[in-house]
Amino acid sequence: MTIALGADHGGYPLKESIKNFLEAKGISYHDFGTDGGASVDYIPYAKLVGEAVASGECELGILCCGTGLGMSIAANKIKGVRASCCADWFSAKMTREHNDANVLCLGARVTGEDAALTLVDVFLSTPFSGDERHARRIAQITALEE
Repeated sequence: MTIALGADHGGYPLKESIKNFLEAKGISYHDFGTDGGASVDYIPYAKLVGEAVASGECELGILCCGTGLGMSIAANKIKGVRASCCADWFSAKMTREHNDANVLCLGARVTGEDAALTLVDVFLSTPFSGDERHARRIAQITALEE
C-alpha cells in the first residue's frame, strides 16, 4: 500500500509526524508537499493527492491543513475521490467501513498529534465493509460525479 500525503503550511508539521508514523509501520508513501512552513494555498496539494488516489497511483491519501475542511472541499472536487474530514476515531472508522472514503483530511490546528495519528491508524486499518447497502450508496455518490 502506498499513501499519498499532502499539506499546506498549517498542516506541514502534522504531515511530517504522519510520515514518521508510516515509516515506523513500514507503510510506503509519496509526499506531494508542501516542504516547509511558508504560507501556501492548500488547493494544489489537495489536487495532487486526489489525482494520485483517483488514478490508482496511491491506494489512499491523507491531507492536512489547519482544520482539514478546505482540503476536504478541494479534494472532493476530483472525480473518484471520497475525502472525509475526521476528528474522532469513530468517524475515521465509519468513513472507511461505510463510505469507502479514500482520502482522510485532518486539521492540525484542531486535532492534537497523538489523536491525529490514532485517526490515521484507524483509517488505514479499516476496510470497506462491502455490504450491499453501502455499495449501493457509494454507487449513487459516484453517479453524482457524472
